[in-house]
Amino acid sequence: MQKLNIAVVGAGIAGLTAVIALARAGHTVQLFESAPQLGDVGAGITLAPNAMRGMDYIGVGDAIVETGMEPSTQTIDHWSGGNNLLTVDRSGTKQQYNAAYVYIHRADLHKILVAAAEKEGAQLHLGKHLKTIDSREGGATLYFADDTQYDADLVIGADGLKSATRQLFNPQPPHFTGHIAYRALAPASPAIQKLIDQPGMHIGPGKMVVRYPLRKGDILNLVFFIRQSGWEEDGWSIPADLDELKQHFDGWCPDVQTLLNEIKPGTVFKWAINAHKSLSDGWSKNDSVTLIGDAAHAMTPFMGQGAATGIEDAIMLARAIDDAGSMKEALERYEASRFERTSFIQQESNENADRLQGNEAEMYGLGNLRNEETLGLFHYDCVSEPV
Repeated sequence: MQKLNIAVVGAGIAGLTAVIALARAGHTVQLFESAPQLGDVGAGITLAPNAMRGMDYIGVGDAIVETGMEPSTQTIDHWSGGNNLLTVDRSGTKQQYNAAYVYIHRADLHKILVAAAEKEGAQLHLGKHLKTIDSREGGATLYFADDTQYDADLVIGADGLKSATRQLFNPQPPHFTGHIAYRALAPASPAIQKLIDQPGMHIGPGKMVVRYPLRKGDILNLVFFIRQSGWEEDGWSIPADLDELKQHFDGWCPDVQTLLNEIKPGTVFKWAINAHKSLSDGWSKNDSVTLIGDAAHAMTPFMGQGAATGIEDAIMLARAIDDAGSMKEALERYEASRFERTSFIQQESNENADRLQGNEAEMYGLGNLRNEETLGLFHYDCVSEPV
């Protein structure tokens, strides 16, 4: 297809991946982000091999591996006894999947992606709150709260769970999934060194604890998941009470108590996990607007595939645009290549929460194990998959 003028809304992982892929292909790309500045937001993120293939494709894979950490094993342990239920060997990941498995701080990943986008000539506009989009065949106009506007051949909505772009398709808000997550970063100390060296999780009835190291082991990323109703606010920076968190995990094994005791007061945040149902009429409108990532298919985190599917979307969309003869064809091919996979992962992620937070944690892994590897999710290659 001819070179296009493309606007991407949202400077998250999916949006930046799309910007880099499209700019590398020779398109003129403008990125619009509502935040007034890009800061040290969020905590850790896992990039599985299927995500890292996309990162390798846009030329940032090596920088991510150098900055992040690659685990050799991961463990799943019992909530009260602390005994091991399953150990996953990650030592041969590169050989098996031809891509790495990486833990990295979101802020570090974001810096790498922003630098790559700027290197490719994309322009980043901050403080741009999208009000509405005039979508029509052959192009679209974006209208912002500062009374500016921008015309584009294609608008890509990568603006996350609370996507303004998605309002063109479905005004329904995200729905609460019944899960709440608390996050914290614990600085390295002798008390938790063995837990830094051995990433993994503890699973129990209605709850689970995930831990893995960041920044070469200087900090330990912690996420505490709880099934709970009555509080549904979503956001990365909502303060939470440490004593409240400790009460939720009272009676859990000594390792979990040690983790909780290493968290500093005032450093705990929580959010309600919300998601989107699939759009029955598709992700594109008038051949001039489309959605990727959480804006299209926000999901629960229990397969660790939220960011990965957004990365896959971005690469597959860029490839479809390059290969197709028209925008209509490109968007049809993009959606056809992505809808079934993302819907499957959404469903499996919901079901994996039930498996990981079941009432009989001691039975985990003894039957027909269904996880991201046994389901073949890591084998997916957004670089060579037909589109």
